[in-house]
Formats: sequence, structure tokens, C-alpha cells
Amino acid sequence: MAEQKISFQIAEGKNIEISTGKVANLANGSCLVRLGDTIVLCCVCSGPAKPGTDFLALQVDYREKYSAAGKFPGGYIKREGRPTEKEILTCRVTDRPLRPLFPKGFFDEIQVQCLLLSADGVNEPDVLAMLGSSAALVLSDLPFQGPIGAVRIGKVNGVLVANPTNEEMKQSTIDLIYAGLPDKVIMIEGEAQFCTEAELEEAMRMANEIVKIQCAAQTELQARAGKAKKTPVLHLVPEALQKGLEDFCADRIEAACTVPGKQDRIEVLDTLLSEARAALRPQFADMSDDDFALETAKGFDDYVRITTRSVILNKHYRPDGRTITQLRPLSAEVGVLPVVHGSALFSRGETQAMVIATLGNEKDAQETDTITTGETMATKRFYLHYNFPNYSVGEVGRISGPGRREIGHGDLAERSVSKVVPKDFPYVVRCVSEIMSSNGSTSMASVCGATLALMDAGVPITAPVAGISCGLVTSEDGADYLILTDILGAEDHFGDMDFKVCGTADGITGFQLDLKLPGISIDLLCEAMVRNKEARSQILDVITACIDKPRAEISPRAPRMEVVQINPEKIGALIGPGGKNIRAITDETGASIDVDDSGCVKIMAADKEHLEMAKERVLGSTAEAEIGKIYRGKVVTIRDFGAFVEILPGVDGLLHISEMADYRVAKVSDICKEGDFVSVKVLDIDQSGKIRLSRKAALQEME
Repeated sequence: MAEQKISFQIAEGKNIEISTGKVANLANGSCLVRLGDTIVLCCVCSGPAKPGTDFLALQVDYREKYSAAGKFPGGYIKREGRPTEKEILTCRVTDRPLRPLFPKGFFDEIQVQCLLLSADGVNEPDVLAMLGSSAALVLSDLPFQGPIGAVRIGKVNGVLVANPTNEEMKQSTIDLIYAGLPDKVIMIEGEAQFCTEAELEEAMRMANEIVKIQCAAQTELQARAGKAKKTPVLHLVPEALQKGLEDFCADRIEAACTVPGKQDRIEVLDTLLSEARAALRPQFADMSDDDFALETAKGFDDYVRITTRSVILNKHYRPDGRTITQLRPLSAEVGVLPVVHGSALFSRGETQAMVIATLGNEKDAQETDTITTGETMATKRFYLHYNFPNYSVGEVGRISGPGRREIGHGDLAERSVSKVVPKDFPYVVRCVSEIMSSNGSTSMASVCGATLALMDAGVPITAPVAGISCGLVTSEDGADYLILTDILGAEDHFGDMDFKVCGTADGITGFQLDLKLPGISIDLLCEAMVRNKEARSQILDVITACIDKPRAEISPRAPRMEVVQINPEKIGALIGPGGKNIRAITDETGASIDVDDSGCVKIMAADKEHLEMAKERVLGSTAEAEIGKIYRGKVVTIRDFGAFVEILPGVDGLLHISEMADYRVAKVSDICKEGDFVSVKVLDIDQSGKIRLSRKAALQEME
């Protein structure tokens, strides 16, 4: 196939090119997306649905190779390994806007693979991967109901910027990743420096105009080079079985869907499904046991979904009995664990997060190699890890490391809370959110718990941060809708939206939208933002009632830290030959010492006593002798004419025999010997730096 290209402008000087037909032609659909000299390859392949599948088997993978930036991987093994957090997060933002755009019952395996081929260090590839994935699906024979557009919006010096460069993003107060159809938003993800709802709305409306351009370009490319769409095989529940389920459950389904309490509701629904299966099995004897179990599970779940949505939309009745705008019961507690530096337990209904804060030094910072920014190494001094164990949902399952969901939830909470940790705070801070129980929006509970734990540890955050999720239920024709505050797990599962917004009383710090619908209007999303703001205010009241400000001092369990400034020219004196001096200080005091090129020295020790010892040694080793000042020095060398006395680490002067006492001294050894400590006064420092000392003058002044 001949190569086909299309190019379009999203802003002045920013042209995106999408091409197909040159490489990866055996895939169902493939394309190259280019902005500047950053190029991403996106390919789509598919296979038939596996037996027993009852969900859209979509897998999105994005990988960055060091070769794309002309680099070698760090470490001993010179090959890329498991995906980085950035790669995982890019997979997630690419997957979420694609998933709602496949027909119901389409369970074929779909694999979208994105590969960074060229990284110019200027333009970020993540939104290019999102755009390219849409283009590859549009060009393929798969029943994708796109295309979608994807763009990043920043705000630099008060001006909105489309797909800002890496340098521009360093100054940006908004980082919005937006994906959608023309005039319909499907997914947003990002963070902000306390922006208002109006500012975020303005950014989304600008993104929507760019999405229109991107979708039109993909449609044009599809007309030139797209494959004919195949008729999809839809795995729908047989009509007779679906009707039989609904007839059997009709009198009991609404009551079962509105049982308060997650576990109680699950038990009632499971019992109802079991009874329905027993009653209907004779009518469908021709179906295998596995097929019957699968189809009844699908049909019953769909019936529960329709019933739950109908009750909420038409009766404003929620599964746990709350009103549409009502939050679940909230509670907050700090100092719940001994030994740790800071701890908190935050509960919202059945959702509960225990968050632990730990303070460390520069060696505890998280370092990562970078490929796309042009930097050699990125260092993170505040990070938040999120864990979601099986017991949090009352289930058994495989125990393993964090998956994509855990990485994504932790990143959202981390971005939201990081904005209130002062940049000049000398400690490295790690928060760990352990989910104790889950029934909706555990990531938002992690945000609230992290705020409490940080204040408990004495971290001087600038303001408390809270987060909450709003949901959405729409009618079948889309004419009617209802926004739900603080959604339960069931409302998330059966609803249309999970819209999380975090922030302080002054503005938004983090946000994430996940939709099951193929898009909603920006107006509707802005309405949900207002609702979210009202709920955050209530949660902030609960947080501040528990602890209204950070503790006055760092937790007594945390190591002590102090920052001192030395003359940059004295860094060598502090470190010593081969690190001898600084090792001696750390060995003798047990302190950890980090010094940068500006002369900023961070000293951390287990307690105040050892901190002061280390600080004294650091200042002593970098101090300069002063004329007229008295020092307690160590005799290091004896000569006939006098002694050399070390008054500061690595700094010694001559104590002449005539300056040893106010009488005639016959031999130097009559006054001192090597290893003795003597008090001396600096009489003079000549132009070459030689120091003249006097014991006689020091004794006279001291008397």
C-alpha cells in the first residue's frame, strides 16, 4: 500500500502529521504520528473472543525505548525491562477514551501497541500515542465508533497553550490531558496549581476545538487509506433467556438493588440469581452448563444495572438510602500508629484508607531515567504509593505487586497532594495509602488520608487537600440525567461516570474523568465540577476539625534535619581527599550529610544531640580562621622553633616558641607535645594564608 499522509495545525508553529502505509502493514491498522521530531508508532491487531469472555478484551500498551532519544539504558542490563510508571500511566489515559467506543457485546481481543520511535526532548509523546491509537483503529477493519482527538493544554504566563513543550510545562499552572469526540468530552486527566473551575472549563473548551480538527483529519485519512469495516460478532444474551430472567426477578429486583450495605446487597443479589438459574435451567436444557452460567450472569448483571439506574434516575433513591447530593458518613483520625512519623485513618462510609507518612533525606528521593524530556535524571522528593489488597473488598485472590490500577490511583493522589508540600521543605516525603476497605473512590480517600498524615508528621503543608468523586446516570435516550455526589462502588459499576476532583479551599490540584458513555457535554461536566466543589468543602471541614494545621514541630519519631550554608569554595574541605573528612563526620555522629554545588548542606541525624555534633563538625571543617579569635587547637607537629597547631579541620598555624608563654620558654616540649590541645589566638594571616598564633595572648585575654 502506498504511504498516505495528512497534516494539520493545532496551534501556530505546531503541525501534527499522521501517516500510514509505510510500516507495520500486517496489523489491522497502523500509523505514525509526528510532532516536531517526536514520532510514535501505533498498531492495532485483533483476534476472536476467547470462550467465556464477557467483557471487551481491549489491551493497550505503550513503550518508550532509550534508542528513541539516542541513549543507553542505565544499569547493568542494557535492555529495557518492565514498563515504567510513566508508560503505565500513558497506557491508562489511552485506554479510557477508546473503551466506550465499541459496540455492546463485542468481546473480540483487541491489542493496541504504541512505540516511541523518536524523542526530540521537546514534545511529549503521550498525547500523540492517544491520537495515534484512535487513528490506527479508524484505519482498521474493527468496529470502532471514533475517531477521537487527544491534546494537552497548559497555561503559561496566563495564556492557554496547546501541546506545550517540556520547557513550557515547567512554567505551566495547568496540565490538562483531554480526549473526546467533537463537542463531547470522554476523558480528562491532569493537575493544576489551584486553578478555578472556570479556568479548567476554558481549557477544556479550547481542547474541544482542537479535537474537532484532529477528528476531521482522521476521517479524511480513513477515506483515503482505511480498510472496510467488518461486521462484528456480538455476544449478546439470548432474548428468551433475558426475558425469562426479568420475568422471574421482576417482583424482587428493585428491593434487592436497594439493600443498604455492600456485602448484604451482594448476598441478596447472589441468592436471587441462584434461584433464577434453578427455575430457568429446565427451559434451556440445550445450553451447556458453562454457557448457561455465563449468559445468566451477563443477563442478570444487565438487569441489575438497568434497575439500579432506573431507581436512581426516576425515584432519586440510592442503594444506601442517601439523597443525591449527600455524602456518606465521614470520620478522620490522626496519630493512629506508634513508631511511624505520621499516620491517619480516613473513612467515608465503607471506604477506608490508612495513610502513613515517612520523612527521609536526599538519598530517599526517587530517581528515574528520563527519555522524553531531554534531562538525564528526574528526581521526585514527594511520592505517594497506593495499595489495594484483596481483603479491602472481602475477597481472596492472587497477591502480587502493584498493578496498573494501583499505579494510576497512587499517581492521581500524589499529583493532587504534592501541590501543598513546600518546595523548600528539606525532607524527602513518602506517603503510603493502605486501603482497609473499599466501596467507591479509594483514591480520593487516599488524598484526604495523606493530608491528615502529613499534618500529623509536622510537614508544613500550605493547605489541606480533599478529593471526592461524582457520578452520573442518564436515561436510555440521553434526554434526562442525574449527577450523584460521592458514588458507591455499585453506582460506579452501573453508572456512566466517575469524575474525581481534588483541591484546597483555594482551587483545584488534581482531576480525572472516566466515562462509560461515548462522551458527554462540557456543560454537564462543569455542572459536576460545581457539585464536586461543594462536597470538597464539607470534607475539608471534617479534616480541619480533626487537625486544623500541621503540628508545630516535626514528629519526634522522625530524624532531625537542619540545612546550613557554607562557602562553595569550602566544599572540598568538607568532603576531604577521597571523601575522608565527610566519612569521618558521618561515622562519628551517625548523621547523613548531603551537599550540593551551591554549598547547601543538609544534615540528618537520629536525634538533636547527634545533629548538633554533626553540624558543629561541618561548620568547623568549612570555617575560616579569623584574626583576633581564640581557638582550642590540637598540636600536630613539634619543632625547635615552635609548634604547628590545627585550629580548624585541615587548617593549622605556627605557634612560635616566643608566643607560648609570658616568660622565656627553654624548650617547646616544656609547654606542649604532639596530640595536646592548647588555646591560641590568631595574631595574623599573611597574604599567602600562613597563620601566626599566640598562646600567651590567648591566656592573657582569657584571664
